[in-house]
Amino acid sequence: MMIILNAIWLMLPAYITNLSAGFFKGKTPIDLGIHLGKDRLLGDGKTYGGFLKGTLCGVLCAIIQNPFFTTFGPFPLCSVTIFCLTAGAMLGDLLGSFIKRRLGLKRGAPLPIVDQLDFVVGAWLLLLLFARDWFIASFTSEIIVIVIVITPLMHLLTNYIGFKLGRKDVPW
Repeated sequence: MMIILNAIWLMLPAYITNLSAGFFKGKTPIDLGIHLGKDRLLGDGKTYGGFLKGTLCGVLCAIIQNPFFTTFGPFPLCSVTIFCLTAGAMLGDLLGSFIKRRLGLKRGAPLPIVDQLDFVVGAWLLLLLFARDWFIASFTSEIIVIVIVITPLMHLLTNYIGFKLGRKDVPW
């Protein structure tokens, strides 16, 4: 049980970032309405406001964690690790949306696995690029497996809650 809590603890800034972006939303789409072929680049669901507010919520989460988790370092706002977890989560989510648009899927259409793990992949890729030592020390193979297994379940649950609260258009 402790390893599951550790996995959640390590990913919490990315989880909060992803959850917050959808909760706070925004008005101006990141793709500014640009099309690539017949489909939008990203769609109306990916906004500057959601990106920035989601990232900020993830950073705030990491700041709150900081006294209890010294791996983030003494200056969390300057921490490469926190940047990778939060901005990486948002970039992964954008990549997932880009993939869905290229497949011709509309906003809200499900794409299992991509929908649930795109933000995790984005966070991990940035960590591997810019905070490799921390990633390797923190994300053991057991933690990686746990994150891959529990994240889709947590993602579906939080999306359903967001749908019930009127913050998501679809429950998945």
